[in-house]
Amino acid sequence: MPEEGNPIVAVLGLGEAGSLIARDLAAAGATVRAWDPAPREVPPGVGAVASDREAVRDADAVLSVNSAAAALEAARTVAGALAAGTLFADLNTAAPALKRTIDELVAGSGALFADVALLRPVPGRGIRTPALVSGPGAELFVALLRGYGMPVTPVGLDPGAASARKLARSVFTKGQAAAIGEALVVAERLGFRDWLAEDIVQTLTDADAAFFRRAVEGSVRHAPRRADEMAAAVAMLEELGVEPRVASAARSWLEALAAERAAG
Repeated sequence: MPEEGNPIVAVLGLGEAGSLIARDLAAAGATVRAWDPAPREVPPGVGAVASDREAVRDADAVLSVNSAAAALEAARTVAGALAAGTLFADLNTAAPALKRTIDELVAGSGALFADVALLRPVPGRGIRTPALVSGPGAELFVALLRGYGMPVTPVGLDPGAASARKLARSVFTKGQAAAIGEALVVAERLGFRDWLAEDIVQTLTDADAAFFRRAVEGSVRHAPRRADEMAAAVAMLEELGVEPRVASAARSWLEALAAERAAG
């Protein structure tokens, strides 16, 4: 039985992120029930239950920490067991349209939906992972999770506003990772992978506001020349037998910038 005054939090999903968040919530004093359809180790202090509907029954808050592919089904399965006023927070990285669909689904039970975007990897941070939150349940999520140490920032009532910010950021972070990966494959073929890796690390270490401005403003100002540079890079990758996915995209983007500038 939960201790008097402690919120009951149901965590749906005991993968890497869900397990760490459930563990930290329990350690901080919350009564935590967890459910995962796959056989997984239950963190210390967390109560294991027989089903997802049992996990959410009488819960003050439900945290869905699965994946975008499983998010809708996870909400659909428990929607009928949610009490009016329950916080249902979706922490999965999903498109804003899917978040709005889940909001409509759980709203039928009177639950309050929160779209939560985790902004950093959970390992090493746990409940202290920075997050954005939006939706009708944003205020409830902030009140609950800030109390347990999560640095969470509300960004409005629109269910999808938080995930939109994260996905826009992902265009940069995952795009950067893809560019690094493609560049290192080329460097490996040409025999200077270590040199390029060190140079990339130093470039990222030195990055500042001026670096950002050069990337944004310089790309517009020097688009024709930079497009030619990337065309040469594409040709080199093709000669090496490396598919120029990122290099071709960069060339196309710069060519479009050059065309816009010429037309303007």
